[in-house]
Amino acid sequence: MFTIDLLKGQGVPIKIRPLGIAIAAVTIVLPIIAAITMFGFYLNDKIIVSVKKQEMTRCQAEIDKLSDAVELQKSFERKKIVYKACLSEVNSSLNRYIQWSPVLLTIVENLPKTVKLTGLDVKEHFVRKKVPKKDNPQEKIEINVPVKTLRVSVSGSPQHNCDKAVKDFRDSLRSSATLGPKLENIVVSQESGILEGQDVASYEIDCVFKPRL
Repeated sequence: MFTIDLLKGQGVPIKIRPLGIAIAAVTIVLPIIAAITMFGFYLNDKIIVSVKKQEMTRCQAEIDKLSDAVELQKSFERKKIVYKACLSEVNSSLNRYIQWSPVLLTIVENLPKTVKLTGLDVKEHFVRKKVPKKDNPQEKIEINVPVKTLRVSVSGSPQHNCDKAVKDFRDSLRSSATLGPKLENIVVSQESGILEGQDVASYEIDCVFKPRL
């Protein structure tokens, strides 16, 4: 087959080979695919970032709520420590006092008929005692501890056997379930005196209470 080119090569279209078409197509399509892929990644990352931001905001709100609760709990714990210390101090203070009503009732119930009650007096002095330290029980410190003494004054006629009556009275106080466990010692002293113009035997019964820490 003969080809006659009257235009001297200027009008004959250039032959395109399939390999060239494939290369050209790949050259055009690849950047488009890469751009679409990158845009898809960008949109996906943007969505993930938005979701994470929302989760962070929600978590921060929960943390703020929990922080308030934790701070409130800490406040309660601090108050609890203060109240506990106050209650301990109140308890220590109460232990230093004595309920005198049952003590007086015990004295009246056991007072012999042959003697007459002429006086009641309470005295207090302090002794040094070693006690465990509050914040360190292994260490001991010296403190002043109050010791109370109840002086019961009685008198009776020398004609009656007052010595025995007073001795029995002392023993009954010492063995009393109400008063006995609280006492450390009972000291009795005697002297002669005059009461209502008559000679009498006067007795002073000192009920020494145990130190109350």
